[in-house]
Formats: sequence, C-alpha cells, structure tokens
Amino acid sequence: MRIDYQTEGTCSTRIEVEVEDGIVKDVRYTGGCNGNLQGISALVKGMPVSEVIARLEGIRCGSKPTSCPDQLCKALRTVKA
Repeated sequence: MRIDYQTEGTCSTRIEVEVEDGIVKDVRYTGGCNGNLQGISALVKGMPVSEVIARLEGIRCGSKPTSCPDQLCKALRTVKA
C-alpha cells in the first residue's frame, strides 16, 4: 500500500510511504531538513508500522505541536485505521 500524506505544521510538506504486510518499506519526504529526514527514513525502513508509531508519535519540533516524525505516524495511522 502506498500512502501520499500532506503534512501539517512542519517544514516538510508531504510524505510518501510504502507499507507491505504491516512493514514500512520506504519513506520519502518532500521539503524539511534533508539529512535528518533521510536518517529517519533509513531507520524506520523494515520496521513494523506499530513500532514506528510507538517510538515516534508525539515528538515535537521546538515549540511546534508536531514534527516530521510525528507526521509520519499520522500517515501510518491511516494504514492501521
């Protein structure tokens, strides 16, 4: 399953996620802090969706109420719904 998620409240504007059998296969961000987002993408590749959500949900970026990792969790929750 491919998810194309438009982010809210972050420097990145979009996340493309591929999930197969509950496992994250690929993550691509548009915009944001390129190096950090490449790192997040590499770290979550191969992880179960539920584990990514458990580890990253609720992370904030500075004074913002969300972050790019948190927005990834919101995108992944559309798979679990």
